[in-house]
Amino acid sequence: MPTISIIIPCYRSEQTLPAVVDRVRAAVAAEPDYRYQIILINDRSPDNVWDVITALAAADPGILGIDLAKNFGQHAAILTGMRYAEGDYIACLDDDGQTPPEELFKLIRPLEDGQDVVFAKYTGKRQSGFRRFGSAVNDRMARFMLGKPKELAIMSYFACKRFIAKEVCRYPHAYPYVAGLLLRATSRAVNVEVTHRERLAGRSGYTFGKLLALWLNGFTAFSIKPLRIATVLGTVTALAGFGYGGYVIINKLLGGTAPLGWSATMAALLFIGGMLMLLLGLVGEYVGRIYLSINNTPQAVVRQMANEDGGTAVGAGLVSALPEDQMTVEDGEEE
Repeated sequence: MPTISIIIPCYRSEQTLPAVVDRVRAAVAAEPDYRYQIILINDRSPDNVWDVITALAAADPGILGIDLAKNFGQHAAILTGMRYAEGDYIACLDDDGQTPPEELFKLIRPLEDGQDVVFAKYTGKRQSGFRRFGSAVNDRMARFMLGKPKELAIMSYFACKRFIAKEVCRYPHAYPYVAGLLLRATSRAVNVEVTHRERLAGRSGYTFGKLLALWLNGFTAFSIKPLRIATVLGTVTALAGFGYGGYVIINKLLGGTAPLGWSATMAALLFIGGMLMLLLGLVGEYVGRIYLSINNTPQAVVRQMANEDGGTAVGAGLVSALPEDQMTVEDGEEE
């Protein structure tokens, strides 16, 4: 009987998480040939979501709760969950109810048919204009930096096979970017259409700063294209400077009057100085990330766990996390 590990990073979801977990269990219960393992990661949420997670884990041995020592970000939380995933298939969804658990098996079926990664593609996004802008920029960044196919949409609701998750978990450095890790592990990635729902409560925890940090992860972690762009821009600027200098010299030799002016000089200096600072900052970003990697900056730190010895659940009955030949079924459920 295959197992699905469902990973849910949790942040400001005290009010929504119980309903999301109930919907996940109901979705798997409708498919009696599957077991589930639900992994709830508290990304140092400022509300009481950890109390909610511990209560859910106490009531269901199929739920594992993980409490991170600080806010490491959604992608670090996902990788932490993958390291504890025991399923044949690993799925990741949001804690706000917008990614519908009822359509989970739309993502699982293509995996059974030979795909390695399946991303949800929303028929209609119920997001703010700011989040839509962020998603659009992120998509174009992934196409340019990561070689993502134009027709492939990347969303936070996805499923993958176990061997892909194991490969993703080999990434040891801080500031991971899950989409980049998935795309560099396989070319067998497809979309399935799902319905994007309204948030059950609250608002998105993504701020402009967090989105900017996510884009920087994609820029610097998986591609040297920004450095090549910097080289091209530097070359173009230098050629423009040499060309203008040659024009001034030739004009002077031919008896002409070289154009003079404080405003033009300052504009050129500000442009060239700004370009140099921008490119120096880009190089510094790469060097800084190299330093953090060498310095063994942690990707995430687990403070405590809830139901660490728990197993997986099937239908209305519970299954212990024993080796396959010792598996027992409770409450009359049969495999």
